[in-house]
Amino acid sequence: MPQGLQTYDYLVFILYFILIASYGFYIYRRKKTVNANTTDFFLAEGQLTWWAIGASLIASNISAEQFIGMSGNGFRLGLAISAYEWLAAISLVVVGIFFMPVYLKNKIYTMPQFLKTRYNETVAMMMAIFWLFLYIFVNLTSILYLGSIAINNLTGGTHFHLIMIGLAVFALFITLGGMKVIGYTDVIQVLVLTIGGLITSYIALTVVGEKFGFGKNAIAGLNHLIKVAPDHFKMIFDKPGAGATQKQIDDYSSLPGLAMMAAGMWVANLNYWGCNQYITQRALGADLKTARSGIFFAAMLKLFMPLLVVIPGIAAYVLYQNGELQQQMLTAGVVNQDNAYSSVIGFLPIGLKGLSMAALTAAIVASLAGKANSISTIYSLDIYKKYVNKAANDTKVVSTGRIMIIISLIIAIIINWNDSLGIGGKGGFEFIQKYTGYISPAIFPVFLLGFFWKKTTSKAAISGIILGLVLAILFDKFLPGMFGNETFLYTALPNGHGGFEIPYLIQMGWVFLFTCIIIVGISLLDVKGQTHDNSLQEDSTKYKLTNAHIAMIVTILIVVAGLYIRFW
Repeated sequence: MPQGLQTYDYLVFILYFILIASYGFYIYRRKKTVNANTTDFFLAEGQLTWWAIGASLIASNISAEQFIGMSGNGFRLGLAISAYEWLAAISLVVVGIFFMPVYLKNKIYTMPQFLKTRYNETVAMMMAIFWLFLYIFVNLTSILYLGSIAINNLTGGTHFHLIMIGLAVFALFITLGGMKVIGYTDVIQVLVLTIGGLITSYIALTVVGEKFGFGKNAIAGLNHLIKVAPDHFKMIFDKPGAGATQKQIDDYSSLPGLAMMAAGMWVANLNYWGCNQYITQRALGADLKTARSGIFFAAMLKLFMPLLVVIPGIAAYVLYQNGELQQQMLTAGVVNQDNAYSSVIGFLPIGLKGLSMAALTAAIVASLAGKANSISTIYSLDIYKKYVNKAANDTKVVSTGRIMIIISLIIAIIINWNDSLGIGGKGGFEFIQKYTGYISPAIFPVFLLGFFWKKTTSKAAISGIILGLVLAILFDKFLPGMFGNETFLYTALPNGHGGFEIPYLIQMGWVFLFTCIIIVGISLLDVKGQTHDNSLQEDSTKYKLTNAHIAMIVTILIVVAGLYIRFW
């Protein structure tokens, strides 16, 4: 039976904290970030190697959202949730080939800056405000909440608020040093979270093997999971028909089979990896070859992430069905899928629990630091410098950025104090995906058409952003009530609470399509706008790849194809 953390576990965790803090301070002093200018502080321009970029991308992405939220979905949905990880690898390839050359050729430091260069100041300002609200009230807040819940469960379940403050302070310590400190400490964070995650998965599988009479054999444990829970090793869910259970309906609503592959999953991934300040910021300070190498390296690492974050959730499900983890999976007397990962950690030997908690903390802190830095970057460069204090020098802009980091973390703590947003309801991972999905189908067409269609106008972009957001709200809240639950566009499914909902990945696909049509239509009608000044510089050689890059891309595509063939 799982037990709580012991003295040696806390010692291991304290050693991790000392290591990260010491290395971060060393980078802070050695890389001269004490009096950094704006490009140094926000981008670490020219200072991150390809492996640091790749590691930082993964460290910033793999957080409580994955370790807690995705493991929870592994408990409920199984391996199918890995679609977010494996298709992310392909999305990173697309970003590295097609998006990054445009950003680097035009010396883009922030996403609003790209929108200003491609369109105009109004588009950039609108999106800067959208992103700030999204990053603070959805991403930063949910990462802090999920991380605090997980570590609170590991340490006895009585110190949630204290842990939340501690995580915020830890992230603050790293973030105030700027992108160099974040980037280089992320290398250690990735190493710790990978080792800790692999150990947790290995132990979880050996426990399964032992509980079912196969001995401490991880491979036997994995084979047993596949045998006794075949529904948890199915990548594509069938559309529920008459007589379907509520669980089958809920599973399809979360991952709507082949329909999500038409657009929704790609919109979520390509927008996240290619049009997201939080992510692209890691590569924007490098040259194209280094940036691409780092991005493709991150794509290769993404292939292994389900082993770290989904398999433990499936193991927890099988153990729970066998009578184990009955107390550990409960929150307020109800089974909570987001308890899956912390429940499995309880099986680890003394000392290794501390390492796994360090891995979990590494993931949480790295993401908090990266998100806070992006909030700081957008506010400082795209709002404060442009509209509040145009005469501010680099020192003033950097200090303002540091203040914004503190403010955003305080806001996240206040919101999470009593879970004001209800993040702990359906599951943290889906909370993030759903509410990010309100904005991404409206934003991504603006970027996509801005990259590849010169006739896209500023007026059309603004209209697309506004109408796309309106469409997202209509699809999510009103269409079933207005037009019924079955139309040629969608099928609204019972949500188990007396209402009907369109699966959010299908919503995203339709909103993306209609937003593209709106932008194209208005652009074609806007004859005057077609003569606007598009300041993006073109480079005919920007899509040329090295042989090493081609080899990495081919490897990624073959592995993803093989995984889908095996677990279709």
